[in-house]
Amino acid sequence: MNARAALFDLYGDHLRSRGGRASVAALVRLLAPLGIAAPAVRTAVSRMVRQGWLVPARLSQGPGYEATSKCVRRLDEAALRIYRVGTITWTGRWHMLVVEPVRERSKRERLRADLSFLGYAPLSETTWIGPRPSAELDPILNGESIRADRFEAVLDGDPRTLVARTWDLDGIGSAYEEWLVQATNLVDGLPRDAAAAQVFAARSRLLHGWRNFLFRDPGLPSELLPPGWPGEKARLYFEREAARLLPAAAAFVDRNLTKP
Repeated sequence: MNARAALFDLYGDHLRSRGGRASVAALVRLLAPLGIAAPAVRTAVSRMVRQGWLVPARLSQGPGYEATSKCVRRLDEAALRIYRVGTITWTGRWHMLVVEPVRERSKRERLRADLSFLGYAPLSETTWIGPRPSAELDPILNGESIRADRFEAVLDGDPRTLVARTWDLDGIGSAYEEWLVQATNLVDGLPRDAAAAQVFAARSRLLHGWRNFLFRDPGLPSELLPPGWPGEKARLYFEREAARLLPAAAAFVDRNLTKP
């Protein structure tokens, strides 16, 4: 886990509900149990400021950083999918984007990564589909000054055939099975009398591994997935263990946020 990813996890899982801000000293203390040193934390924070995710903030505990509105939107979008809030329903209609050609390579790669994160998949270089619109789509397109025509479309054929061709369901399913083995080993390796810092670190690693599926799994409704989908078993395990470990992890966060 690198420092930038750990900071996103920290802000999304803990700081977002605590005002979205923390002192630099607190960020350093909170990432220390993950083996991330202070210079790496400061470098990652500076990078996130340049990218528009964080802004400097004056706090009673000292200089710190606050999540921007752009960052809050991303964290909220991620939280909905990490914790699968509500029942995922599908109307039978696809959300289709036809994006204008993007010549700049770095801009094109950012767009591809962002659309994949939102659950879209490419049918061609400029045409993308997803099972539902995303509230974060407009900020992403506007931020990159990219125009896209949007349609709601109904497939003339079996949507499961399209899904199997568009997304690597075998690869995603295998990744869920592998993650579940690793997650079980991680959680089972915690001592019964584990300190709060150890619990926080274990839960953070559990969350980080699960969060990575946001870039692979579009969150398809059950009627479009194969029978016995491994992601469901993995989801139940994550939700149970994340909730069980939360009190000790949250206490560790609260204790370190209030220190000067």
